[in-house]
Amino acid sequence: MKIVKRPAIIFLLFILILGIIPLRPVAAFSVSGQAAVLMEQKTGRVLFEKQPHTPMRIASITKIMTAILAIESGKLDRYVKVSERAVRTEGSSIYLKPGERITLEDLVYGLMLRSGNDSAAAIAEFVGGSEEGFAFLMNQKAAEIGMYNTVFSNPHGLDNKENHFSTAYDMALLTRYAMNNEVFRKISGTKVHRAPNPEEAWDREWRNKNRLLSMYSYCTGGKTGYTKRAKRTLVTTAKKGDMELIAVTLNAPDDWNDHIGMFESGFATYDMAEVLPEGNIRLEKEPYKNGDIYIRNPVLYPSTEKEIGKFSVEYKLKHPKRGKFPGEAANGVAEAGKAIIYLDGRAIKTVSVLFKPHEKNKTGYLFGFKQMMVKVMGLKSNG
Repeated sequence: MKIVKRPAIIFLLFILILGIIPLRPVAAFSVSGQAAVLMEQKTGRVLFEKQPHTPMRIASITKIMTAILAIESGKLDRYVKVSERAVRTEGSSIYLKPGERITLEDLVYGLMLRSGNDSAAAIAEFVGGSEEGFAFLMNQKAAEIGMYNTVFSNPHGLDNKENHFSTAYDMALLTRYAMNNEVFRKISGTKVHRAPNPEEAWDREWRNKNRLLSMYSYCTGGKTGYTKRAKRTLVTTAKKGDMELIAVTLNAPDDWNDHIGMFESGFATYDMAEVLPEGNIRLEKEPYKNGDIYIRNPVLYPSTEKEIGKFSVEYKLKHPKRGKFPGEAANGVAEAGKAIIYLDGRAIKTVSVLFKPHEKNKTGYLFGFKQMMVKVMGLKSNG
């Protein structure tokens, strides 16, 4: 039997270890949360998940929906008269007073930064007519966004309703939708806000409860939550370079570290790869003789190093008529078809392929001949 010397064994083990250890960390690790999701903002791709579709109580991260509905009402500059019922709402408060008048915008700041349940109730009564009417709007918006495992029964997330729940995935969808609104983005990331105090000589000062805004330099916003039954819930957002991420945890005793860990792993593992560049598309056989096809904006997708070579594109274009694009192009531009992008054989995105007709040829033979004839005729007419 042939004996392998110890140095050779060590070398072989070293080679095996190199093959096992990835060049970059992968987005797979443990979190304290019972449920968790890490989602990329631009594409909605889920980079990490743990029981993402399990319905659970969500506490005050409910207020993300309350905030975006208030913002989309278009009434942020309007004054809200605070009711006695809103003031009596239990739990966290911004200490509104019965009958006081405060702008809807300030109520949203109090809602998001200090998690005011009184603010949530006042918003619901103003925007929806009542808490019940506002809950109807919340569920309507949830269905529109695609939050299919969510039911809202109040604007604040208190445990006073049994039929009030969501999932980590649905809350990531909601946050992705809300972060496309610049007003929400600004309010969510505000560390301190001051609002008038009607009965005092000084303004109210609200500091954001989202500690990650100070703990983690890439954090851009989010919303905290806690009730006795839901335990700790947290949604945060972060941006590094051209990548924006959304982290959600439900029932997570160590949520701050959970979120930092998810963000760090996501940023380290994925890059925003340009899968399809903007501009003209060059195919082996040009489909149309009378113009060019192109993509208006580049297609970016969060990808690992191993995935970079696994993208493919399929073009589904309208059939040419006698070699020309079929149909009129409004303002010189028309939709010629679709580009379907695949990752490892699975369709991940579809974008429009546009058509633009060629400009009239001003340098060809016919144009040159016409120019020459004009000169000749001009010489004759001038003598």
